[in-house]
Amino acid sequence: MANPNEQYDAIVVGSGISGGWAAKELCEKGLKTLVLERGRMVKHIEDYHTMNMDPWDFKFKGQLPQEELAKQEKQNRTGYTTDEAHRHFFVNDLEHPYNETKRFDWMRGYHVGGRSIVWGRQSYRLSDIDFEANKKEGIAVDWPVRYKDISPWYDKVEEFIGVSGENLGLPQLPDGKFCPPMELNCAETDLKDKIANNYTDGRVLTIGRTAHITGTGTFEGRSACQFRNRCMRGCPFGGYFSSNSSTLPAAEKTGNLTIRPHSIVAEVIYDEKSGKASGVKVIDAESKEEIVFNAKVVFLCASAIASAAILMQSKSKRFPNGMGNDSGELGHNIMDHHFKAGAWATVDGFEDKYYKGRRPNGIYIPRFRNVGGETDQKTFKRGYGYQGGASRSHYEELVAELAYGKELKDTVTKPGKWRMLLLGFGECLPYHENKMTLDYDKLDQWGLPTVTFDAEWKENEYEMRKDMVQQAVEMLENAGYSDIDPWDDPGAPGLGIHEMGTARMGKDPKTSVLNGNNQIHAVPNVYVTDGSFMTSASCVNPSLSYMAFTARAANHAANQLKKEA
Repeated sequence: MANPNEQYDAIVVGSGISGGWAAKELCEKGLKTLVLERGRMVKHIEDYHTMNMDPWDFKFKGQLPQEELAKQEKQNRTGYTTDEAHRHFFVNDLEHPYNETKRFDWMRGYHVGGRSIVWGRQSYRLSDIDFEANKKEGIAVDWPVRYKDISPWYDKVEEFIGVSGENLGLPQLPDGKFCPPMELNCAETDLKDKIANNYTDGRVLTIGRTAHITGTGTFEGRSACQFRNRCMRGCPFGGYFSSNSSTLPAAEKTGNLTIRPHSIVAEVIYDEKSGKASGVKVIDAESKEEIVFNAKVVFLCASAIASAAILMQSKSKRFPNGMGNDSGELGHNIMDHHFKAGAWATVDGFEDKYYKGRRPNGIYIPRFRNVGGETDQKTFKRGYGYQGGASRSHYEELVAELAYGKELKDTVTKPGKWRMLLLGFGECLPYHENKMTLDYDKLDQWGLPTVTFDAEWKENEYEMRKDMVQQAVEMLENAGYSDIDPWDDPGAPGLGIHEMGTARMGKDPKTSVLNGNNQIHAVPNVYVTDGSFMTSASCVNPSLSYMAFTARAANHAANQLKKEA
């Protein structure tokens, strides 16, 4: 049990991808660590109650009635929460409201493990092309770190969580410590070969780098991916990385971990005399009792929006506009990845080819724009990569009115043609005016202000999207595929579920919230290691970077405490 009278060495706010890593590293360094999670307890395996269910085991084959859908109206914009199999890992919008000056799709999972249970698991490193871009282009502020600073921490994280993938030797996508790559299917291999033959600008198709165990490596308490592709329900095998299956058990093994669920952190408490944080104020989600927990160091890992909100609420004489907000940048520079731009095509041939299992992974085409020389573009800055893949289906034929009797039976038993999808994921620039604020006139049920979003895609993103669609169509045409169908649905920020940038890193306290070690410039014992710290977005999935920066920051914090002891 968490004890308010105990002086903890460290408090970690949040138990998801970043929080789990902070807990593991701090506990393994010998620090008595309290993890505060605003949602319920979720125990590995025990609380994955739909993990082995088939469609016929659900009342409506997994579909939800309208009255249930109404509880997650905003969460349903992604389509993820319309399925009964995993909708319980996303919040109820009616219980957790937020406001939109402009549309923002804020996806949340309030429970132990957070979104690490349902994340997409694509795991890529940022490169120096990413870390240097702001400075070279005069955009926002310069990152205070470079790839060499983070590279050993990427190594550490990949070796612990298990990432399957293929090393490519590309400067824009650094190689890593990988488990064996999953296999491409025949249509994907065909497109890979044709891209290699048709282009000289360095573009390449590879299998996605995904946080799934493959091969014969040893990962304590976990076994290899079983290719069930039921990941968002929780994996009983621990085949993919989640806090619940991996980092939290490692932290618990040390005997230094205490987890307190139903604990909503309202603010970080600032001690005027020491110039440091003394702990946090918590509202018990069930009793609504206010409790103070004290610690020598605080890690905010609640997610980019939630951590920024906590800092905004942490007001004092020293910080009237929120803890660490001397620069005025807290809550600003919201970024996400824009996607749903690319193309579909039919791959003729290969009708005699099949594949086994349900591979929980797709293909990846790394960034090939604005990486130097002939790749540089005049109409937009930065770049994008493609995810997607090829599969066979027969569902289109099943809607034909005449498909019944023998025709229907033949259709059901014979797969359709191969279809290929190239789906672009593009970088969003950091714009100061893309922001979140707190509304003290609209309080939630715990008396805390609600978040209001005011963020949008701008000209650079829209120009990039044109190229994302054009290049996808061109690659599919050059491959000789048919029925090419372009796709461009920009949606709104948040939909990529990669929100970041609200408490950015920087060298100068006048223009940034955090330093190069993820510490608040003016409050050095508060670290923020979720998506908040990102100074630019890159075009790759960011979770691997959150983990690497968190491990690095926890090591720094432990060393600082040793020096002060």
